[in-house]
Amino acid sequence: MNQLVDRPTPIDSPLSHPLAPVPTEGHIFDVTRRLGTVDMDENQYLRIDGIARHLQDAGVDHLIHMDALDSHPHWIVRRTVIDVLHPITWPAQLRIRRWCSGISPRWCTMRARIDSDNGGLIETEGFWIHMNKDTMSPSRLADEFFEVMCTTTDDHRLRWRQWLDAALPSTPGTRFPLRRTDTDHFQHITNTAYWHAVHEFTADATELTRAPHRFVLEYNKPIRYGEHLDIHTDRTSDALTLWFSVDGDTRAIAQLRPAAR
Repeated sequence: MNQLVDRPTPIDSPLSHPLAPVPTEGHIFDVTRRLGTVDMDENQYLRIDGIARHLQDAGVDHLIHMDALDSHPHWIVRRTVIDVLHPITWPAQLRIRRWCSGISPRWCTMRARIDSDNGGLIETEGFWIHMNKDTMSPSRLADEFFEVMCTTTDDHRLRWRQWLDAALPSTPGTRFPLRRTDTDHFQHITNTAYWHAVHEFTADATELTRAPHRFVLEYNKPIRYGEHLDIHTDRTSDALTLWFSVDGDTRAIAQLRPAAR
């Protein structure tokens, strides 16, 4: 890991912006879940990969609730933001509220707030692209689906803007083994598998995680089972950045930093 170097985030960077609050009206999916022991760490906190699993499951349940799973079954997440404001500890009942915070004809940002009955609070947002599995290209949302999503946002011309674009460090990475169970129906490594690596390489960064903190993960290109994945890291005074690389090609970048205020 590189020595600590101050590289301040530009003041207008979205990395330093708080996520939008829960809307007062419009379509908000609301579901409760139990926190299972499979998702807790050695200190009984909800792990970051466990948060990702709850978000994925809530997304599927939301589509079922809207009777939209058959018409919109395939999605790829381009970016996930997770703000751990008050860690959730086991045992706990979770309340997950999910709504649209920005939309265009082929993609949308989906906010999700996770509250626990023991005082935990996690705020998240994902940039989701609706896919045509046959062509592996973005697919237009149905008009009815689009209209419902628009009830919680005025941003109907959502555009992609990359948040993490630093070049891959020249220092050697650490090999991170992949498993067959990490593969999804696109033949890509699942979202949760990336978060396994994030947890592994950030678990000891307690100077960042002891206070409210933010994880950002952006996916650039898919990783497939059988490829050799290396994780490169860089530590500054206020952030820990991870690069997911295959043969020197950056496939994803993640960052742990203080939560936006």
